[in-house]
Amino acid sequence: MRRPRVRSPRRPANFSSLEFFVLPSCPPTLQFQRRRSDLFCPQRISHHGASTCSLTASPPLACTVRDCGLALIQRERTFTCARGHSYDRARTGYINLLQPQDRRSDRPGDSAAAVDARARLLAAGIGRALIDDVDRWLLRTEFPSDAVIADLGSGSGDALAACTAVRRIPGVGVDLSTAAARLAARRFPHLTWVVANADRRLPFIDHGLWVLLSLHGRRNPEECARVLMGGGMLLVAVPAAGDLVELRTHVQGQRVERSRVDMLVKEHQPFFKVVERFSVREQHTLGHASLKDLLQSTYRGERSSAQEQVASLPTMRVTLASDCVVFAPLRG
Repeated sequence: MRRPRVRSPRRPANFSSLEFFVLPSCPPTLQFQRRRSDLFCPQRISHHGASTCSLTASPPLACTVRDCGLALIQRERTFTCARGHSYDRARTGYINLLQPQDRRSDRPGDSAAAVDARARLLAAGIGRALIDDVDRWLLRTEFPSDAVIADLGSGSGDALAACTAVRRIPGVGVDLSTAAARLAARRFPHLTWVVANADRRLPFIDHGLWVLLSLHGRRNPEECARVLMGGGMLLVAVPAAGDLVELRTHVQGQRVERSRVDMLVKEHQPFFKVVERFSVREQHTLGHASLKDLLQSTYRGERSSAQEQVASLPTMRVTLASDCVVFAPLRG
């Protein structure tokens, strides 16, 4: 995978045309920002004369160069911070903010095969129940007019695209996989897709997001608390005890069910309080091709032993289940 294109100019960049102002008393990550409404929700005039909010507004991204963390301001296809670090948007539409020290392999994150498998399953309606329930939660939740939503471990982009369509708010998807960001950017170019390591410092300014999603994705409680606004919400979904239990029993040779909710709540306790819990469950009778995709989409999908176990299956009734917990920052 190519490294992010970060340019450090020899002379200070000219930021006058970007309309920055400096707040000396603010923390470093909040300096050089314009008002949030200017950054994230610029006004445009419609054909009927009414102003509307653009979903492609500049997102609340932060520079990922070590010890920087200043806000990134978008100018055409380039994102630049006040110290002159600059990132170009890739031809396929995503932004690579992954620094060399933040990856553990040459090709970090999910493979293209795993990303494509999940996209095919969702296109067939397999796994849509979780997205639909998150959409319903968003519809009954109040947001300010300049709210921004981010998805940690955004994958093929289906969940974030559905959520932003429900509330018509800007969205940012973060994934460690370049293949995932590339696919999401091609399918949903009106949203922002970022390659970054969500296990490290999140690529957002302090208190720049209203909603954070982690749907069977990465969890970083301390960083999530940093980037959420007061009054913001974090929704985390983890596999429930019965998730894929039929497929796992067939592959592993034994039925193992365990709940992850207590551990999830415990790891978030220093920074968040629980405000809501709900569960999602769906069942499908899947043919051989879909079973292979389901296996490919899991961490066991690359194992030849697991593939051999599924190769002889013509059909199987499979359960997909998630436990969801909504958190609010303690400081909020």
